[in-house]
Amino acid sequence: MLEQQKIRPASIVGPTGSIMTLRDLPKRNTRRWVSRRKAEVVAAVEGGLITIDEACERYNLSIEEFASWQRAYDQLGMPALRATRVQYYREKLSH
Repeated sequence: MLEQQKIRPASIVGPTGSIMTLRDLPKRNTRRWVSRRKAEVVAAVEGGLITIDEACERYNLSIEEFASWQRAYDQLGMPALRATRVQYYREKLSH
């Protein structure tokens, strides 16, 4: 029996509240990962625009790196994804 293919949405509500499509995702060659871009990738995966495997391949991320973004975003929001605040938010997440 063939597995039924999941239908992907054409758009989702992004982390800033605006509508996001595949065209709105960060560029594949993104080198500067500001918190908004990380949150957009997390929202795209959670909203079904792309799979976690596609996100990791597209942005050359490990599953662990993506999972750390997702955990931080889900628990504390976009500010937790700021690189300058990583230690502060890691402490908050571990409590």
